[in-house]
Parts: sequence; C-alpha cells; structure tokens
Amino acid sequence: MFDHANELLHLLARWVHLIAGIMWIGNSMLFNWLDRNLEKPPGSKPGLVGEIWMVHSGGFYQVEKKFLAPAQLPKTLHWFKWQNGITWLSGISLLVLIYYMGAAAMMVDPDVSAITPQTAVLIGAASLPLAFLAYDLVWRTAIGKSPGLATVLTFAILLGASAVYFRYFSGRAAYMHVGVLVGTLMTGNVWFVILPSQRELIAATKEGREQDPAIGYQAKQRSVHNNYFTFPLLFIMLSGHFPSTYGHPQSWIILLVLAAGSAFVRLGMNMRFTQPMWLWPTGFAALGTLALVLVLVGDKALLSREAGRATPVAFTEVAEVMHTRCTPCHSSTPTDATYKAAPNGVMFDTPEQIITMAQKIEERAVKTKSMPLANVTKMTDAERETLRAWIAQGAKGP
Repeated sequence: MFDHANELLHLLARWVHLIAGIMWIGNSMLFNWLDRNLEKPPGSKPGLVGEIWMVHSGGFYQVEKKFLAPAQLPKTLHWFKWQNGITWLSGISLLVLIYYMGAAAMMVDPDVSAITPQTAVLIGAASLPLAFLAYDLVWRTAIGKSPGLATVLTFAILLGASAVYFRYFSGRAAYMHVGVLVGTLMTGNVWFVILPSQRELIAATKEGREQDPAIGYQAKQRSVHNNYFTFPLLFIMLSGHFPSTYGHPQSWIILLVLAAGSAFVRLGMNMRFTQPMWLWPTGFAALGTLALVLVLVGDKALLSREAGRATPVAFTEVAEVMHTRCTPCHSSTPTDATYKAAPNGVMFDTPEQIITMAQKIEERAVKTKSMPLANVTKMTDAERETLRAWIAQGAKGP
C-alpha cells in the first residue's frame, strides 16, 4: 500500500510540475515577445508605451502597454504569479522526494566524494537560498547599475555553486541541483522583485501617485534574466533522461556548453525581428554547441577505457555480475531500501531480460558508468570490462 501511495505522490508532483511549468514559461515568453515587438503609432495618446495587433483562434487581438494616469486602475486586472509559485514548489517537492529522501543512492557517489547523505542534503538545501541572496545583492546594490559587471558576477555565482555540486555530488544530482538553483533564482525574481514592483505600481495608481519608472525597470530587468535562464533550465530538466550527459566524465563541460549555447539561441530568438544581425552569430553558436556536445557524447575514448579483455566471456560471469550489482533494484522483487519496484520496469532476473537490454547495459554500466546509481553496489572496473567484452562478443546467452 505504501509503495503505491509513494508512486502516486511522485506521479502527481511530476504532473503538476510539468503543467505549471508550461503555463509559467509560456506566459513569460509571450510577454517578453510582446515587449520586443510593440509599436508606438504616430500621434498616440499620452502614456502609451506601444501596441500590437495579432490574429489567433479565429479573431483579431489588439494589445496595448501603457502607463495609467493616477486613479485610473481598471476594475478587473489579471495577475500572473501562481504558475511560477506552483512550478517551484512542485519542483522542490520532487527534489526532496527523489534526491533528499534517497540521498544515499541519488546524491552520494563514492568515486566523486566520500561525504555522508546528510552532508549532501545540507549542501544542497543551504546552497539555494545563499546563491539567491548573493545574486539579489549584486543586482540591488550599486553594482547592478553596471549591467556588464553584474552579469559577470551572476555567472560567477552560478559557476561557483555548480563547482561545489560537481565536487561533492553524483553527476545526476549535480545536474539537477544546477537546474533547481536556476529555478530558484527565477522564482526569487518573481516573488521578491517583480511582484512587489507590480504591487507598488497598482498602489500608486490607486492612491493617485505618479508611478516610479525605476521600479518598473527593475521588474523588467529581472524578467529578462528569467527569459535567458529558461532554455538552460529546460535542458537540465531533460538531461535526467540522458545519462550520456550527466554520466559523462566531462559532464560539467557538456552542461556549461549547452547552457551557454542555449542562452545564445534565446538571444537570437529575442533579437530576430528587431536586430536581425544577431541571427548569424547565434546560429553559429547553436551549431557549434550541438557539434561540440555530439563530439563529447560520442567520444568512446572518453566514455570507457580501452578494451582489456579478449578471452571469451561465459554468460554465467555476466549473470553473476548482474545478479550481484544490478538486481538489488532491477528485479521483480527488489531488495534495495530505496526502490520497491524495478525502476522504469527494467528487470534482470532472467537470461532473456539481460540479453534484451545488452545495448542499455553497455551505455549505462560500461560507457557512462552511471549505473549502478552512484555505484551503490560497488561494481568494479573489472566487472564493467566483463560486460563490455561480453557485448563486444555478441551478447550471447547460456
């Protein structure tokens, strides 16, 4: 009963996270696109920033952006805030459910660092608010008036936190924590800068006071930050399904290259109408990013050591390795304390199941060494070489 309830909880959290994230990111991209494409007609009325006409769902839409005169607040005003709040809360819930409650298997990798699960959780949980406080301080103080310097310091904060993650966590946990960190910066921007600015804007309008343009500029600035954070965050969300990224010996390079490249792609999309000159450099950046990652991921010399065994491998040797190192989780009756059902339904109880999954075994246990997860069952290099040689010899059964 507990296992079914736990699985349902995971499913619900993922479902809510996905739906809320689509709504939040969709709204963010739409409003950033609107701001970049507004036009101000000649002789327009005072207070109008710009307008845009669109056609969608069988009708025409006219959207205006304006500064309201004092006491002109409309009766109905729509806010966009809970999509972000729910996305972040459901994401943190998943972080706790998957990583913090299973820290021994999901966060600690003895080949990376010999820290305890409790220490790993403490590092992860403490880093999120500390990183946001440092980032927020940079942009709130006089440093923020020099966007170039503030941007460099923002990158330094992200790289510093990422270096800690890759120094102490398993590859997958490091990737996910970088993603959660970026999501936390975005959420902090919404709740501690953008929404308070909007509340002050509304209060000034209600009370008949002039609106302070500096407050609106600050909110817009953080909204732009979130816009550029979006694509790297989406990549990290997907990376958990591709062990050739986080399981790679140079996983941090892959993450750095893809994060920077995807931010450049976002820049090109932002500027494609107003400054077409950006299309060429961003296009080359995107292609260069893809090419470098394909080289890294496909480089077998980096993914596995040279072949060391040429003698025939009996299936009984393979079965022994799989039974000892893999079936504690991947079995119809797992003995692992974390998994009560075989992850992704993958089982290695029978020869047929092992042979069928030979390609995946090579990818996860031999090339990327991302399985067993955090090497919790202590699979040795010699055992990985046994699996590699067996697969190279045709993955034959008993």
